[in-house]
Amino acid sequence: MTEPTLLRDQHYQYLKKGLRHLSDAYECLDASRPWLCYWILHSLELLEEPVPTAIASDVCKFLARCQSPTGGFAGGPCQAAHLAPTYAAVNALCIIGTQEAYNIIDREKLLSFLFSVKQPDGSFVMHIGGEVDVRSTYCAASVASLTNIMTPTLFQDTPTWIVSCQNWEGGLGGVPGLEAHGGYTFCGMAAMVILGKEHMLDLKSLLRWVASRQMRYEGGFQGRCNKLVDGCYSFWQAGLLPLLHRALFKGGDSTLSLQKWMFEQQALQEYILLCCQNPAGGLLDKPGKSRDFYHTCYCLSGLSVAQHFGNMDLHHELIVGREENRLAPSHPVYNICPEKVAQAIQHFHQLPVPVPAQKEGEAPNRLS
Repeated sequence: MTEPTLLRDQHYQYLKKGLRHLSDAYECLDASRPWLCYWILHSLELLEEPVPTAIASDVCKFLARCQSPTGGFAGGPCQAAHLAPTYAAVNALCIIGTQEAYNIIDREKLLSFLFSVKQPDGSFVMHIGGEVDVRSTYCAASVASLTNIMTPTLFQDTPTWIVSCQNWEGGLGGVPGLEAHGGYTFCGMAAMVILGKEHMLDLKSLLRWVASRQMRYEGGFQGRCNKLVDGCYSFWQAGLLPLLHRALFKGGDSTLSLQKWMFEQQALQEYILLCCQNPAGGLLDKPGKSRDFYHTCYCLSGLSVAQHFGNMDLHHELIVGREENRLAPSHPVYNICPEKVAQAIQHFHQLPVPVPAQKEGEAPNRLS
C-alpha cells in the first residue's frame, strides 16, 4: 500500500497564485478579503513556504485600506468594521511579522471599536447593529491579547456569558440555548483560555462531547451531532483538544496521558491526506467537494494539530506517511505559528495599553 503523501508543491502553487489572482468564483467573498489573506498566509506558514517581501508588503498595504477610520478592520476597503475580518487582518499581519505589518494596526482606535461592540451582558456584537454570537467574543479576545489592548473592563462579564452558551450536550452553541457546534465551541474555549477562565466551563462534559465528534469510519470530525464529516472541523474540533488537555492538567487531573491527545491522531491524518486533497492543489470538505482557501487552511491546521503534541517542554510528534508530510506546529489558541505569536506579543507588550476613549459624561478610566 502506498504511503499517504501531502501534495506540498501542488498546494504551494495553488496558494501562491491566490495571493495575486482570484477567480470570479471568489466574487461572493468580497466582504471577506482579509480572511483570504489570513487563510493563504497561514497555509503557507504551515507548509514552511516563505512569502516574498514585496508580496508581504502589498498585503500590508491592502489590509491598511481595510482598516476603518473608526477602528477595527472591514471585509474590504470602504466597508464597515466587523470583528471577524478584524481577527483575520490582525492574524495575517502577525504572520507577516514585520515592523510595517505591526505599524498598520491602530491600537487606540481598535480598542475604541471593541468597546463600541461590547454589550452590557459581556457579549459582543460582530459589528455595530449586528448579531451576537460566541465568535465575536473570541475575535475580540484574540486581537486584544495579541496587540496588548486588554483593559480591566473590556471583558467584564464576558466569561459568565460564554459559560451560559455551554448546553446539556457539553459543547457550546452560538448563543445561550442553541445546539452545540464545533466552531462556536472552539471560539468559546479559546476565548476562555485567553481570559484565564477556562475552569469555569464544565470541562469533562466538553471533552466527552468533542471526543464523540470524531467519526469511527472516516476518521475525520463532524461539526454537530448527526452531521457529516467536514475537513474544516479537523481544526475546529481537534484544535479544542490541546486546550482541554492543558486546562484539565492545570486543574490537577492525574488520569491524563502525557503521550497523546484524546483523539485518534492517525485516523484524522489519514482522512485529510487520503480524502481532502485536490490533486491539482488545495484541500476540501470531503470527496466530491471543490477546493477552496478556507478548507485548505483548516485542513492543514488540523493536520498540524494531529501531528504535534505538547509545548516546548513536552513535545511529541506522530507523522503519518513520509517525513515530508510534516507541517509546522500551530498555536492552538490563535491558529498561527507559535513563534509569530511570541514575536507579536513581545512587540506589542513593549507599548503601553491605550486609554479607552472617554464617553461624554463618564468618569475617566483608571487602568490598573
